[in-house]
Order: sequence, then C-alpha cells, then structure tokens
Amino acid sequence: MADVSAEEYLCTRIRRAEQALMAHHEAVLRTYGLTMTQYTVLLALSRDDGMSGAQLARACGVTQQSMATVLTGMQAKGLIDRQASPVHAKVMIATLADAGRHLLDGAYQEVNVLEKALIDKFTPAEHRQFGDLLDRAIETLIEQTPRPAKSPSPRPLPT
Repeated sequence: MADVSAEEYLCTRIRRAEQALMAHHEAVLRTYGLTMTQYTVLLALSRDDGMSGAQLARACGVTQQSMATVLTGMQAKGLIDRQASPVHAKVMIATLADAGRHLLDGAYQEVNVLEKALIDKFTPAEHRQFGDLLDRAIETLIEQTPRPAKSPSPRPLPT
C-alpha cells in the first residue's frame, strides 16, 4: 500500500466523513444550546421515555459518571425530569420534559436538513447501495475490533 496516499485509505475517508458530520451537528446544536450528548439524550428519551443514567450512557457512548453530570445539567435546565425508579430506589429514571421535547423538535428539524441534502445527492439506487456499503464497513470495523479477554490472567511483574 506504499503507492496509495493516506487520503485514499478507506479508514481515513470514514474518519473524515465522521468529523464532517460531527462538525455539522455540533454547529447546528450549538444554536440550540445543546451538546451532541445532550441531543442524543433527548433523542433517546423521545424514542424510549423513562431510561436510567446507565442506559443513557450506553446509548450515548459515554461513561456513567459523565452521563450523571449531563443529566444533572439537563434537569436544571428543565429539559428532563428525573424520579427514583419504583424498582430500585437508588436508580433515577429520566423522562423527557415538555421543554426538552420542544427543543428537540427544533434541533431535529435542522439536523435533518443534512439528511435530506445527502439523500438528494444520490439516486435511490445509489442511496441504497451506499447504505449497504456503509453497513458492510461497520460490520468489518466491529469484527476487527480487539476484545479484551473475559478473565485476563495477571502478568507477572518483572523481578
């Protein structure tokens, strides 16, 4: 692959696409006073209202500690409500507040403008093919990701 420039590597192109997508979303969301994580929380709660911090952390790809901070801020802004779980008193369940739903509706409309612009760049057949190709790339990325051993044996310390 020495004769192929780094810009032509598929992983480089995937990373550049992801960076461009995130830059777009962050610029749009900033006008609504939202971070990408906050937007993802609102989106997750709009689809499955009543989630724990741990569930939201997994949905957003952040640690539970980070999510706790995000949820505290969102609750203070009135975007979400949190109540103790009827099953586990120490677990707080987040639900979407009216203000959060209203903010999400506006932000989603603007974020979706990019989705429509991307759809317009491809014919329906190209759109399906591109989606299929991306799915295959994602599958390969997941397959190739090293997994930690279930119960790693400790390595002996050098003496």
